[in-house]
Amino acid sequence: MDNASRVCSFCVMDNSNPSIVFDANGQCNCCRDALNRKPHEWWTGPEGDIRMRRLIATLKEEGADKPYDAMVGLSGGIDSAFLAHLAARKHGLRLLAVHVDGGWNSEPAVHNIEILVRKLDLDLHTYVIEWQEMRDLQIAFMKASVLNQDIPQDHAFFSTLYRTAAKFGIRHFLSGVNFASESVIPRGFGYPSIDGTHASAIQERFGSLKLTTYPFMSPLEYIWLTRVRRQLTIHRPLNYIDYNKEEARTELQREYGWRDYGGKHSESRFTKFYQDIYLPKKFNFDKRRLHLSSLIVAGQMTREEALREISTPIISVQDARRETKFVAKKLGLKPEELQSYIEAPPVPHSNFPNGMWLHKALLRLRKVTRILLPSRSATVEAADVD
Repeated sequence: MDNASRVCSFCVMDNSNPSIVFDANGQCNCCRDALNRKPHEWWTGPEGDIRMRRLIATLKEEGADKPYDAMVGLSGGIDSAFLAHLAARKHGLRLLAVHVDGGWNSEPAVHNIEILVRKLDLDLHTYVIEWQEMRDLQIAFMKASVLNQDIPQDHAFFSTLYRTAAKFGIRHFLSGVNFASESVIPRGFGYPSIDGTHASAIQERFGSLKLTTYPFMSPLEYIWLTRVRRQLTIHRPLNYIDYNKEEARTELQREYGWRDYGGKHSESRFTKFYQDIYLPKKFNFDKRRLHLSSLIVAGQMTREEALREISTPIISVQDARRETKFVAKKLGLKPEELQSYIEAPPVPHSNFPNGMWLHKALLRLRKVTRILLPSRSATVEAADVD
């Protein structure tokens, strides 16, 4: 097979990402790493039941004299919706649902949030990002021509999460991140949304507004909340069950009239544009490969099924034109202007000021403290949104 289009012999990851390496059998390091982690991150049998019972008991015990047992993020997506259903209806937890509205919610996502909150009788805390500021920051990222265009949305959720936890005195967050559908990630893929210094630097370089309300979080504030105050413990309960996204979708539709919104994370119209149009065009990367390869690792899809799905266009020409026109109009750009940003040469995130040195130092500190002290908290990455 030509090296320019080499595909893993086990999953459907290819070498569109330079960090992917194939062994003598043609298997990539991404799925091999996921398979090695699987027994230590996903418990579908009796051990998962034990872990779930312990978690629920801990949350109820610590939350006994408080208004809430835990906090959960709601994006309108499958994972967070099913998690809220599992925690509230099946295990009786009192949850504070948190939603950050960056101005890009799809209509099905709004419906899903509203019906879940109503039927599960959840309190909902919604933080609305001032649109002109979100718009200006997103255009700045487009002009910067970097890979992770979801940072403006994801960083807002991340920072809001911690500040909401502090406001309500909540120490536990339930994340919809799960091994079953998100285990395969290339090393060095993307750029962490926790880096508020980086987001602020891009805004200062390319933005036209001074952002006064957007919830930037500096690396120092992040370290203070996660390492010093140990504000939150992050739990991933979907890793304690035999979680299957398609079965979850069916149950949500039956119980709540949940509405489908398309591909993974397409509950955000901007994220849909980013994954279906921006990434394939600018970086020659089809993000479906991550999800489909994760399902292969989970044993929920065969490689042949995944290859058939990946062989179909990620989006039709007509739909791509419509989505680009919609995003351009919402951002106040002409379609050809937005197209010029997509077609501009990619620029590494490292070309702009960032706080990654602090982040890396924190990761080294975490490794030391895990050896010396039992950890009470975990970091929240962008993936923990859903």
